[in-house]
Amino acid sequence: MRNALGLMLASLVTAVLITGVWFWTSSPRADAAPPQTVAARAAEPLPAPAAVRPAPRDDVEITASLSKPAPAPAPIPAPQPMRSACANADALGVSRTVVIDTTGGPGFGFLQYKQFDFLTEKEVVLTFDDGPWPTTPAVLKALADECTKAVFFPVGKHTTYHPEILKQVAAAGHTIGSHTWSHAHLDSKKLTEAQVREEIEKGFSAVKMALGTAPAPFFRFPGLAHTQGALGYLASRNISMFSVDVDSNDFKSSGPDQVIQNVMTKLDKQGKGVILMHDLQKHTAIALPTLLRRLKAGGYKVVQMKAKEQLETLPEYDAMLVKDQKMPAVASRPISSVVQTISQ
Repeated sequence: MRNALGLMLASLVTAVLITGVWFWTSSPRADAAPPQTVAARAAEPLPAPAAVRPAPRDDVEITASLSKPAPAPAPIPAPQPMRSACANADALGVSRTVVIDTTGGPGFGFLQYKQFDFLTEKEVVLTFDDGPWPTTPAVLKALADECTKAVFFPVGKHTTYHPEILKQVAAAGHTIGSHTWSHAHLDSKKLTEAQVREEIEKGFSAVKMALGTAPAPFFRFPGLAHTQGALGYLASRNISMFSVDVDSNDFKSSGPDQVIQNVMTKLDKQGKGVILMHDLQKHTAIALPTLLRRLKAGGYKVVQMKAKEQLETLPEYDAMLVKDQKMPAVASRPISSVVQTISQ
């Protein structure tokens, strides 16, 4: 009995102790902060937010891009002319083509003009004076067979005689300048300053009339006879002057073999240069195929010369030429509709 009473007393004490501990831990402490309500929490200042970089606006970005200059488009390469294949695999051909800026009237050919030595060893420029003439087509054929090019200096009067031949020269891709109107030597004391200008300008006008297009501003004095006044006039017109390095002397040669010998002997001695020939000379037309082969065998290379810009002829000399010829500057009918071959 006594043991049972002791056990009940111990259980009661234990329960009292447990209740006291629970009551002490669950009651608010005197030094603790009072509980905060929701309203009290809202009144507290919020911490400053970290700086945030605004996202870029589409309209700002577009406006900025439009305000910048558009990048320059890539240059479009100029269309290159189609080159027909040369039928002659061993042709002399053209090693390079040069374009001449004729501003101020530069001169070429070391016999008289020594400013611009642009040819390298074994390079030549083929030039022909005094055409067009019935012998010119044979010269054109020899050049075409070797797929090479030349500079032609026609006489103005001759272009009025054979405009169709000069058209063949142009169609073959050769450069065409002028050699005066009547092949007058411009150093003659008989010529006035006005007559010298007329010889120069009418020559170019005649080429334009024959071709229907402007010639190159390339000029060679007949007999290589220049004067300071004529040189100054050509320079004022931005016309380039041509002399010579190798003279074929074909106009006084005994035959085709002599033409070939003259050219090759001088060329082998000098090593390069501007070669002067005449498409008017029959000996030259006959000699040219062999001469071109000799050039090829000797390791020589042809340089083609073109003008940066064509010459704008003067209207008063164009009109003078038309008046002198008593004919329209441009034929109203093609030759084939006027003249037809019915037997050959």
